[in-house]
Amino acid sequence: MLIDTHCHLDMEQFDNDRSEVVKRAEESYVQYIINPGSDRRGNIKGLELAKKYAHVFSAIGIHPHDANTLDGELFEELKRWTKEPKVVAVGEIGLDYHYLHSPKGIQIEAFRKQIALARSRELPIIVHSRDAKRDTLRVLREEMEDSLGVLHCFSGDADMAKKAMELGLYISIAGPVTFKNASTLREIAKIVPDEFLLLETDAPYLSPVPLRGKRNEPANLKHTARVVADIRGVDVADLARITTLNAMRLFRIGNISEKGEIAYRIRNSLYLNVTNKCTNKCRFCVRFRTSHVKGHNLRLEREPSALQMIKAIKDPKAYKEVVFCGIGEPLMRLDVVRKVARWIKEQGGKVRINTNGHGSIINDRNILPELKGIVDSISISLDAENEDKYEKVCRPKIKGAFQGTLDFTREAVKNIPEVKVTVVDVPEIDVDKCRILAGDLGVELQVRKFNEVG
Repeated sequence: MLIDTHCHLDMEQFDNDRSEVVKRAEESYVQYIINPGSDRRGNIKGLELAKKYAHVFSAIGIHPHDANTLDGELFEELKRWTKEPKVVAVGEIGLDYHYLHSPKGIQIEAFRKQIALARSRELPIIVHSRDAKRDTLRVLREEMEDSLGVLHCFSGDADMAKKAMELGLYISIAGPVTFKNASTLREIAKIVPDEFLLLETDAPYLSPVPLRGKRNEPANLKHTARVVADIRGVDVADLARITTLNAMRLFRIGNISEKGEIAYRIRNSLYLNVTNKCTNKCRFCVRFRTSHVKGHNLRLEREPSALQMIKAIKDPKAYKEVVFCGIGEPLMRLDVVRKVARWIKEQGGKVRINTNGHGSIINDRNILPELKGIVDSISISLDAENEDKYEKVCRPKIKGAFQGTLDFTREAVKNIPEVKVTVVDVPEIDVDKCRILAGDLGVELQVRKFNEVG
């Protein structure tokens, strides 16, 4: 399922076939549509559409083009409208210095007032910014406080995206990412962390390739999703899950499952969530920021049994590999891992374990011979070039953790067909020294990007 987080269904371009447009959106697996207002007429129409269509929600706001219309009477109307049950945001608001239909000073004043309105109603904001990076970020820094929002149809640079995310703003990608000359936007679409990414059409504008030049509509969101998924190296299903979760969170729509998943698919691999416990408290670990990885909730209520995991896997041959991973250290539950891994191999599947390398210390013996023949590959988090750095960055709960990881890696080479070590590219880590250390251990080094999980 996808969510179109920005579509102007209220505009006259949809007057002749609006119901068909909504139906086509549903048929194209667009679960919800957010309709932001731009002017008074658009806000009124958007409220009507939200009442008429179950899957359409409204945002209330005055576009910077029309900022000079935001007088006291209209602002009082905005205040009333934000109390409507299907109003999920204040927007589209912001700054546009490309056309200057309204003077800069008036745009800034309207922007500030509407952010304050959003704060008072505890609603997120939908921000339009064109050729106004400096003032947009300045006003947001001064006015947002703890509010949330989205920079819609993002057209800025990487610096703007980074600073916006630091303020709590999501980055929404629209059809232009599919254009041939969109190299900067494609790079943005690649580097935005999962938890900050949204998708939109901005219909009726900005139709994606292969429909460029035609009227845009929510059903076309799938074309943008395919391109963004390809840029990020994930399946469309992964991207849909990630962006749908983000939209549900931001706009407080839909039902987000609170149940942690035992088995979860990313691309063509199946991952197993064995435990949420770990012997490290790594400063970069995703579990201290979120319960979700690629849109999957991994916060377990209780640890699954071997039988529960086997039932969740179903057919191991349906996947490239089955990976023991989750947001904890799987080898803290060695017996379960062995039972399930043996069953996977008996069914013709391939097994990988992602581990911090503490398995032998945890279980007080060399466990690698016990994994021989039932594990095809193992990925070990090295995460530092020496013990002092490891203690600072990974904050292990057990003694001798770094040396134990090195010893575990050496034993893994003797027992497991494919072994590699990984590090996260955070400033504290000297990747070149880690690469030398990996060479001494006789294994490949893989560098993982910070904030990129799964």
